[in-house]
Amino acid sequence: MHGEYKVPGGKLVIVDFDVVDGVIRNPRVAGDFFLEPDEALGDINAALDGLAAASDAKQIAAAITAGLRAEAVMLGFSAEAVAVAVRRAMTDATSWADYEWEIVHDSAVPPRLHLALDEVLATRVGDGRRKPTLRFWEWNESAVVIGSFQSVKNEVDPEGAEKYGFDVVRRISGGGAMMMEKDNVVTYSLYVPAELVQGMSFADSYAYLDDWVLQGLRAIGIEATYQPLNDIASPAGKIGGAAQKRLGAGSVLHHVTMAYDLDNEKMLEVLRIGREKISDKGIASAAKRVDPLRSQTGMERAEIIDALKQTFMGLYGATPGSVTADEMAEAEALAESKFSTSEWLYRVP
Repeated sequence: MHGEYKVPGGKLVIVDFDVVDGVIRNPRVAGDFFLEPDEALGDINAALDGLAAASDAKQIAAAITAGLRAEAVMLGFSAEAVAVAVRRAMTDATSWADYEWEIVHDSAVPPRLHLALDEVLATRVGDGRRKPTLRFWEWNESAVVIGSFQSVKNEVDPEGAEKYGFDVVRRISGGGAMMMEKDNVVTYSLYVPAELVQGMSFADSYAYLDDWVLQGLRAIGIEATYQPLNDIASPAGKIGGAAQKRLGAGSVLHHVTMAYDLDNEKMLEVLRIGREKISDKGIASAAKRVDPLRSQTGMERAEIIDALKQTFMGLYGATPGSVTADEMAEAEALAESKFSTSEWLYRVP
């Protein structure tokens, strides 16, 4: 068995081992990480040797932690990272380099059509009719996009939404409400085969799929970090958030919205952001939560998107593409039959 896992913001962990009668044997951990003292590598291998091959990541990490000598120092990786590499070895896990990637950045479409495109394109990646894809959204209408399990009345102030011209729509992924003001957000979706995150927990997969954009943001001068479970932040504040949906077709939809510019007072009129929402943030006001890309970079929105595209292409060799006429037709039908209906929008009243 052979498994690899690139720690987001850290180092590559590689593990090779045999499985004999359902047990891990002859494990060999390697990588470009740092570990002191040298003998601690033997501790890790010894901890893996004899574990049941069916052990989950939590059990594997616990065994490694228990087996490490007290003075061991792990830099650029962790017991949990080794556990993920082991689990990926036991599955059909793949890596970014195993695929031909496409970048789509088409003209603006209505919010409901964006949501339908997410479902259509992710499904097509899962069944092999589309290459794994990064798609940037363009907006010519403003909308509040609520999570799959959120209550409309709890999240949106209807008077504020109407006052500022915000439509309200529901996406298929979980997570929180996002105020998408036209021209003032940077939104993208990743449509990836499920094998790319095979062996990872949901939390691990968020960090793994966000790692490229952190590199892109750092390249334009933002000290971007990943904040579990689904936030992208900098020392100046939150930049944006991610949401994810795993589809039965064998694909993962991972989308991110980052604030380019933001009117905090408007946000507080459109969204209902209660004290409980910010109770664990160490801040006194929701208006202090988000620090947009424009104030941190001074760059135009289009410049930021171009920079992010260049980062992705440099990392994974992606080529430009577009939504096909067939895909658009399917998405338009789905937008009408599902995302435009009251039954979908108010499935959680």
